[in-house]
Amino acid sequence: MPKQRITKEMVVNAAFEIARTQGAEQILVKNIADKLGCSVQPIYSYCKNMEGLYGAVEEKAACFIQEYLSSHIDKKKFFQSTGRAYIQLAKEEPYIFKMFILRKRESIHSLEDLYQNETNPQVAQFIAEDLNVSLSKAKELHLNMLIYTVGVGTILATAAPDISTDEIFDQQETAYAAFLQHVLKN
Repeated sequence: MPKQRITKEMVVNAAFEIARTQGAEQILVKNIADKLGCSVQPIYSYCKNMEGLYGAVEEKAACFIQEYLSSHIDKKKFFQSTGRAYIQLAKEEPYIFKMFILRKRESIHSLEDLYQNETNPQVAQFIAEDLNVSLSKAKELHLNMLIYTVGVGTILATAAPDISTDEIFDQQETAYAAFLQHVLKN
């Protein structure tokens, strides 16, 4: 029986699955080799350094997240369902959520930088039109909900898995109402 040829794609996919099921800190050459059923030599041939592999796994995680969110968003309740989708991601895929959220962001030096680099500008436009508010008020609401949702998602991704998603959704709704009232008042 001929030996299986290990490809770079197989290495990245195995590393991603390890990150997804055990956490990014478990992306180790030995673990990847075990997953692929091979020696560590083919892994080292593709991974001159682990930074490159981590980068490839982070890219794969970003694509996974985009696909996940797209499949969980209700176009009729776009803004609300996006926040809920992030919460579901944190609960169902905690390691991927943590990998995405807790990564180092060298270019972020302010909340404005965070907003500009991490959000889709069409969302603020959608919120402005949907709520009949200015674009600046829509951005403020969006940023507040982003910070809140990421915070709650991080708690959910790092806590015991038995926190009720419905409880979190209720909290999100309460936060949304408070943030919206604040935005409309000012």
